[in-house]
Amino acid sequence: MLKKRRTLSSTLSGQSVTLTSSRLRPGRFELSVDGVAQSVVSLSDPTKLAYPYTRHIARAIDAAAPSGAPLFTVHLGAGALTLARYVQATRAGSPQLVVEFEPELYATMLDALPLPEGSDVRAVFGDAREVAEAASASGAGWAPGPAPGQGPGQVSEPESQQVSEPEPAPQSRHASQVDAGRTATPTDWAEAEFTIVDLWDAAVIHRRVASREFFALVAARSAAGGAVVVNLLDGHPFEYARRQAATLGDVFAHVAVVLDADPLDADGPLGNVLIFASDAPLAVAADPDLLGPPRPHLLCAGQLAAWVGDARVMTDGDGAESPDPNDPRWE
Repeated sequence: MLKKRRTLSSTLSGQSVTLTSSRLRPGRFELSVDGVAQSVVSLSDPTKLAYPYTRHIARAIDAAAPSGAPLFTVHLGAGALTLARYVQATRAGSPQLVVEFEPELYATMLDALPLPEGSDVRAVFGDAREVAEAASASGAGWAPGPAPGQGPGQVSEPESQQVSEPEPAPQSRHASQVDAGRTATPTDWAEAEFTIVDLWDAAVIHRRVASREFFALVAARSAAGGAVVVNLLDGHPFEYARRQAATLGDVFAHVAVVLDADPLDADGPLGNVLIFASDAPLAVAADPDLLGPPRPHLLCAGQLAAWVGDARVMTDGDGAESPDPNDPRWE
């Protein structure tokens, strides 16, 4: 358990990874990478979600299956496992799979902020695109079973304080958190009922995990009628988000966009945009009230088509990195 820690780890690319604790809210922690807020965790109550976009995803998870029923959930990008903790709190024992690029960071995170007892969360370590390709090449796999209990918000809270760094934990402690009972292989990514795509490299989403080819791989690993949600940052005129919506619409039969900023406000700020997709009708489109209050902006059907307009589908050969949040146009 984290007591006095400042820097958790450095990623393979040399980025600074920091966990801060809240002075005013005991048991609440924020993970940041290179100064960019990624996740907020409440250990005392995992259902308390700090960022609106995580609450929108959580409400969609609530609607994805009957209350309390198990839901095989796949998380592309681990962060601090905020939504994995939410699923465990609301659907105890649900099988969950995480695809994470940094095994040492993942192990250190679990050491600092352990998952609740009884959690069935397993991890595949590697680049999400390569894991998806390996899963598709190898065929189906995992029948989820019990395991031992054990994307970026907008701003850091001013109440948070950084705490001093302890002596490094022994490697054996890291290894104990990522053992055979919690690790998985690419073939275990199959028949996902709900997939959260939160693939950030600090403040950037790389084009190779935002293309039609990538989302086709994600669709192939989804159960019939399974839902996918992609978390990204964008602002007016939403060029990147509109292209992402067009791309997901080229792969899935049903798409809906959820955002807190007014999509027509030319002076609106940069903010989280969620794109939900499925081959079955989406719960968020059928019942917009499940996302509020306060209710965010929801675009689907004809309104979504008008918003997307002539935005081009992103392919491996014609993709783009996500917008730079430090671009002066967002100030």
